[in-house]
Amino acid sequence: MSSVAQPKTYPVYDPVHLIGVVKKQDEQEFVVECDGHEWVCRRAASCLLQPQVDDTVLISGPERERVYLIAVIEQAQQDESTVSVPGRLNISAESVNIHSAAAMQLRGGTALDINTAQLKLSAEKGQCVIDEMQYVGRELKTTVGMMRVIGKVYESIMDRLSFMSRTSFKLTEEVEHLRAGTIDYQAEQSARLHSKYTVVTAKDLVKVDGKQIHMG
Repeated sequence: MSSVAQPKTYPVYDPVHLIGVVKKQDEQEFVVECDGHEWVCRRAASCLLQPQVDDTVLISGPERERVYLIAVIEQAQQDESTVSVPGRLNISAESVNIHSAAAMQLRGGTALDINTAQLKLSAEKGQCVIDEMQYVGRELKTTVGMMRVIGKVYESIMDRLSFMSRTSFKLTEEVEHLRAGTIDYQAEQSARLHSKYTVVTAKDLVKVDGKQIHMG
């Protein structure tokens, strides 16, 4: 006796596809009012824009028990938008451009890690506030019109230090110490050393040489 194949049965759904207004938000669930009826739904993973209260949104699902907030149609407050995802967000592209007409802020809760072959920052004005900073690199080049450094302690350790300028002025209010193996000062025009008390000493030899020597 041959068996007769039974036709497949599929569940009957009552699909939902409505536009409504967000009335309440409780963690990951939203209460959306559509034509006087309230729907409790979760935000779909594809809806990256964080819905806010009074936003006009689109909800959709195969049945009443499975309805999701899939898109924000219109924001009640259009001056601020938040892209929010749970966990880690990875953006992968050949090239990423971020443009801000007014201001841009980068904030990291514990750390901000930027790893790229080339980093370019361009801004009319910039402000960097860091409690402690460490820079490690092979070469650093800077070109500025004017530079001001204000601090309590400045320490520099170099194998070789070269400084060239047209005019140099240094003011030390208290004591200045210089320790070197050999000191060589040369001036093309004149050299002047003046103080209330001047002491010149040498362990072996003191030599004063010139066409004219005036003492007193």
